[in-house]
Parts: sequence; C-alpha cells; structure tokens
Amino acid sequence: TTPLIIRGGCRGHARARQSGTATEMASLTARATLHASARASASPRSGGSGTARNAGPHGLRGSRRRHRHDATAAPGASASAVDLAAELRADFPILEQNIPETGKRLVYLDSAASSQKPSAVIDAHRDYYMMINANVHRGVHYLSGKATDAYEEARVKVAKFVNAKSDREIVFTRNASEAINLVAYTWGMANLGPGDEVVVSVLEHHSNLVPWQLVCEKTGATLRHVGLKSDNSGIDVDELAAVMGEGRVKLVATAHVSNVLGCELDVPAVAELAKKHGAKVLLDACQSVPHMPVDVQTLGVDWIVASGHKMCGPTGIGFLWGTAEALESMPPWMGGGEMIQDVYMDRSTYAPPPARFEAGTPAIGEAIALGRACDYLTEVGMDRVHAFEKEIGGILYDELSAVNDVTIYGPTPAQGRASLAAFNVAGLHANDVCTLLDQAGVATRSGHHCTQPLHRYLGVPATARASLYLYNTPGEVDALVESLTDTISFFREINGM
Repeated sequence: TTPLIIRGGCRGHARARQSGTATEMASLTARATLHASARASASPRSGGSGTARNAGPHGLRGSRRRHRHDATAAPGASASAVDLAAELRADFPILEQNIPETGKRLVYLDSAASSQKPSAVIDAHRDYYMMINANVHRGVHYLSGKATDAYEEARVKVAKFVNAKSDREIVFTRNASEAINLVAYTWGMANLGPGDEVVVSVLEHHSNLVPWQLVCEKTGATLRHVGLKSDNSGIDVDELAAVMGEGRVKLVATAHVSNVLGCELDVPAVAELAKKHGAKVLLDACQSVPHMPVDVQTLGVDWIVASGHKMCGPTGIGFLWGTAEALESMPPWMGGGEMIQDVYMDRSTYAPPPARFEAGTPAIGEAIALGRACDYLTEVGMDRVHAFEKEIGGILYDELSAVNDVTIYGPTPAQGRASLAAFNVAGLHANDVCTLLDQAGVATRSGHHCTQPLHRYLGVPATARASLYLYNTPGEVDALVESLTDTISFFREINGM
C-alpha cells in the first residue's frame, strides 16, 4: 500500500513520499493524536492494573491494560523476565522520560538499530575528556600515558568479552561497516580473482553485501548468494553446502543473527563446511554479541565484526576480531601515523596487527566507553541476558501473533529467534503503522532495515520492527500491542474497513 506518512527506513526512505498534501498529512496526524488520546483517557493502562490474561507458553502475563511500566509481575507469573529489566532500568535514565509532543511515556523498542547507554558508559566517556584527555601512544607525559593505558585496557576488555586468545586480535574501527570494508579491501583485494567466489545470503545487511559487490567487481571474482529455508526461518544451509561443493568459494560472509528475521545461524556447522572446502568465514555479529555469549574460539570463523552502539557502547566505535593468521595475512589499508614501523622517503614498513589497521588518532574516548560497556554486560552476565531475551522475545512474538492481520517474519520461538519481531499489518504500510505508534510514545522502526534484497525475497516493500534489549519490560510489550491494536482500529475506521 502507498504510505500516508513517511518516517524511518534506512537511507533512501524519502523516495516513497506521500502523494497527498501537507494539509492532509497534518489532518491525519492530528486525528490520530486525538484518537489515541481518547483511547488513553478511557483505558486503565494510564493508571491502575487490569486482570491477568490466560497463561501461554511463556507463563502468565499481565493484561495489555496493565500499566505499561509496572515492573511487578502478575500474581503467579514467571518473574524472571521482569526481574532483570526492573533491576537495570535505573541505569538507563533516558528511558524515564515523556514525549514532549504527546506527554506519553517513552517506550523504546528500537535496540536492534542502536541500544541505549547505561550511566556507567556515559560517565566513562565523559571522564576521559574531563580527566585524561590526550593522544595515545608515543607521548611520554602523564596524560598521554594514562590515556594510552585506558585505550589499550579497553582492547583487553573487548578481547575478554568475546574470548579472544589475545587482545592483539582486536582491531578498533569506526563501526562494523568499516570492519567489513577493512577485510574486503585488504584480504579480499589480495586474495580474490577471476574464478573465485564469495558467498553471502539473501538476508544480509547492506554492510555485508555492498563491500563484496565492490571488491568482486574490482577483482573479477563472482558474488553468489543463497536463499532461505522454505519456511523463511533461516539460511538454507543445504543450498550453501551445494554451492561450496562446486569448489570455487574463497569466502563465506554472513550474519550470525538476522536483524529482520531474528534467526540464528549454526555458525560452527557453517565454519566446518567452509574449512572442508578451504574457504574462510566472516561473521557479522552485530545482532549476537550484544545479546548472547559469543566465544570466538569455539565459533571456528576467521573474522567477526560488531558495533559498539548496539551493545550499550557509544557510536563511532566498533571492532574487528580476526585470528592471528588472518590478520597477519592482511596488508595495510589506510596509511598514516600509528600503522607504520619505519618510514623512508621511498618506502615504509608496517606495524604488526592491530596497529597496522589503526592509522591516525583513534576514537579514544569511544574505545574506553566501549570497554566500560563490556564491563557492564559482563557484570550483568551474558548468560542471564540471553535467557532474559529468549523469554521476553517469546512474549513479544506471542503478543503480536495474537493481533488480527499481523504477519511476523522469521522462525517461531520454538525454532529459536532473537528478541525482535519484524512484522506487517494487512493493508497498511509499515511507515504509517510506526508513525502512529510513535504518537503513542512507542519507538519502533519501519522501512527495509538495510536489507532491501531480503524484503524483495519476502515480497514486501517494508516491515515494522520492534526490538528489545535487557532494559525492556513485559509491560512495554503490552504497550506496543495495545498501541498497535489502536492504530489498526484507527486506520480501519478512517478507511471504512
């Protein structure tokens, strides 16, 4: 359907502009606000609590009409999904605010795009600039020494967080996209050529697709992709095995967890398959490292990439992990200070990894804050985070599945899925749905989520996505579903459906 209001998406979303007038859009928004306000004033959600609903596979949950930020489980409920969020909410002061335009309490369900930051991480970033701000390495003065120690200590923390053998296996980058490009333009340019193949899947984020398109075009290598299982519950590993069996694949680049479908890849099985055929594996771990224990020594891959801002860290920092062998095989990418050993007028020699790939002044404060984010998540316990997200993710799936005309993409909780749900409502555009959810204070994301090929594969132009993290409560899931139900009713009413 043609969207009435356009917001969200991943760049380029403004191409699908609404054809009506600004007056019509303003009128629609005003009517939606009045509609939501009227429903809210009549709803017990704004005050007390409602009756408990029937027990489902994830235990008894409070009514959708329970106060959406009540951190107390209904009598007899399984309290584990409430306990962690209730314990941690105070660490994220940004969540305790009302939306100025509507007065609605913020319900943040967009953590797959970027997580919120605990106070400890914000403090670490601030403290660097307030107490030890100086450039790292080379300086012999006090502040430079303190800054260097803190920066390199952050590398150690990241290494421990993913169980790397050594902190020398961690390369700081601006983000995961840069980390993938780093591998593509070093290892890829040096090792790919005509007759070689790189294999990706149809569910990849653009950041793990476009770099390989560019490098294959430059090197003459062939980029191939594999599809999904028949039920769209994950990558078709049998198809991948068939492609690998042809004997031309040099690299498999794929996601650990899909940012749309929420499916988790059997990474050790894919890594074993790749090793059998002499191929390397790059794993996009942006949606796994923040949400579950990730042990690079047991995965069996050659590289993983992750983003700091999705794991309670700041923007502008990410990391590449690679085996020592893989990193040593990569030539320099960017030239400048830090990445050199000796420089002459006609040639240079280069530092060993990771310095070889960190040219120029790095994002020092951001790296230190990322290290603190690793501390924070370690203190909470990644096993606990994962268990919590499995439970609340199941609640999200069950609640949304119970709403008429809603289609959720990806596997069922029984098949294993992350704590996110990309969905559509029959007859409505995802951008319109998410715009009205925002009017109710519920922050979700709409568009193609940087996965245009996947959306074409699914036959839809866009999806709405709600994604949870360790600070979200079952009450916030209730708020989403209640607001979504109101949104659907509103559109059905104005469209005479």
